[in-house]
Amino acid sequence: MTTVSVDRLARACVSVGDLIAGIRPEQWEAPTPCTEWNVRDVVRHLVGMDLVFAAMIEGGPMPEPAADPLGDDPVAAYRASSAALRAAFAGTGVLERDFRGPLGSATGAERLQIRLYDLLAHGWDLARATGIPARLPDDLAEESLAFARDRLPSPSRTGRFAEPQPVAQTAPAVDRLAAFLGRPVPWRP
Repeated sequence: MTTVSVDRLARACVSVGDLIAGIRPEQWEAPTPCTEWNVRDVVRHLVGMDLVFAAMIEGGPMPEPAADPLGDDPVAAYRASSAALRAAFAGTGVLERDFRGPLGSATGAERLQIRLYDLLAHGWDLARATGIPARLPDDLAEESLAFARDRLPSPSRTGRFAEPQPVAQTAPAVDRLAAFLGRPVPWRP
């Protein structure tokens, strides 16, 4: 597996940020492949998780779960949370250190990989829900799929992800990642 880096995280953050910047006002309430969430909810999750990961890495207070971190400008909220996330992971020695979280202990590099697959999968969700062409980095999706396959065996998926869905092995890596994480490919509202 390729060595994970903050530069790789930045590429994913920018790609997803570009998708979010393209969301039209009437699309914020549209359904997504995450059946419980609309487009705004997915972006709220992305911003919230950026802030959670940044707080975990920096040892700061966790964001209030009930708070809506998007405010009146979801694009600006995403860009700010993404910058905070990248800054947290860029700290000296962060990728080598262990961090405890609700699902156990993992190194900073492993936490960064977890954040990558979440960003890319939800970027895919947003692209499908809005029709905005996804420019999600294929190499990062391939790496994220390999990491997710290694870390998410079937018994530990309960309550976190649906079972993997069928998808052609020749499909783009981001489609295969989405299918592995339980999304139907192709997805239609």
